[in-house]
Amino acid sequence: MPSCVLAYSGGLDTSVILGWLLDEGYDIHAVYVDLGQPCEDREAILQKARDHGAKSSRLVDAREELCRDYAFPVLQWQAKYEGIYLLGTSIARPLISKVCLQVARAVGAVAYAHGATGKGNDQCRFQLAAEALDPSIKMIAPWRIEKFRQAFPGRTEMIDYCDAKKIPVKASIAKPYSSDENCLHISYEAGELEDPNVDGISLVDFGMTVSPQDAPDAVEQVTIGFESGVPISINGEAKSPLAMVEAMNEIAGRNGVGRIDIVENRFVGMKSRGVYEAPGITALYAAHLALEQLTLDRDLVHLRDRIAPEVAEMVYYGFWFVPKMDALLAFIRETQQPVTGEVKLGLYKGNVMIQGRTSPNSLYDAEVASMEGGGNYDQTDAEGFLRLQGLPSRVLGKVRPREY
Repeated sequence: MPSCVLAYSGGLDTSVILGWLLDEGYDIHAVYVDLGQPCEDREAILQKARDHGAKSSRLVDAREELCRDYAFPVLQWQAKYEGIYLLGTSIARPLISKVCLQVARAVGAVAYAHGATGKGNDQCRFQLAAEALDPSIKMIAPWRIEKFRQAFPGRTEMIDYCDAKKIPVKASIAKPYSSDENCLHISYEAGELEDPNVDGISLVDFGMTVSPQDAPDAVEQVTIGFESGVPISINGEAKSPLAMVEAMNEIAGRNGVGRIDIVENRFVGMKSRGVYEAPGITALYAAHLALEQLTLDRDLVHLRDRIAPEVAEMVYYGFWFVPKMDALLAFIRETQQPVTGEVKLGLYKGNVMIQGRTSPNSLYDAEVASMEGGGNYDQTDAEGFLRLQGLPSRVLGKVRPREY
């Protein structure tokens, strides 16, 4: 029998897909990639896969790698999709594919299956990553297979299938929305959120943040330390990348930081509505940007800012394992060398305020910048500077006068 690695969560969709692939004649190796999902009985999930026919099941803890090698480089880019989304789901998908292909290589599997639908972005992220890493792998996306969709046109049929196979799932026919969580964020979509006129912030039962209205009535201060653009400490205490994210989730989350409600443009072409919460990363983005303002050259920052939306698109679309991304990651590592120091944040009812920043590599020169008299900036130098800057305008003004 051919063998297949299945990206497995133990939920309704992947439980059904596991059974369906078995019926199609595959040996299944179920892989649960731990990226910081809600507290679950991991061993029970793995046992469930084995109980219902998987040849093997295993858990791979990729949380540290997710934060260190994926989330933090994207943070260094200040990459936000369409100016607002911090890419928490997008960042994780290439890593899931990488882990599943590592397992496939270890067990000799010829195929890799996932539960992403044919409408969403995740199918792109899973497949583009997998094909870049192993072009020979056979991709199986059941939701894009007519035979599967005919068997399971809706959740009712999927639940009935699990009942018949005695597969326990926590699912119901009525569900106001669906969610996806890792240590970086939680996304909420579908169900009632498909009406863009519904107040998504009021509808969603958030899991990482309190509402700004219920947050404490006093500003909470926190100091973030960076080394070469990487967050390394909180209030002077050194932490690993995962510990940084988890601690900042707790601190920013209790202050109502990091909720957004957007209508975004999917890679496949349609618009979709999503509600997201990412408390820790939201605060770290703000701190990182404040330190860059102190330490990076103007033209370098402006170049980074022009490219950052393209980086966000590449992450969102799933182009992680491509030469262009390799080059962009090398570029950002180089640019971030001087971004070392500390930033003091004030968190208050959903707001992140910069209350101070310091760096041994600061380019801020008070003698030059001061509005007071004296200093070492000669204002008469600006006369020649502006005469040269204005030369093209003066020539044009003579040749083609403007009405005013």
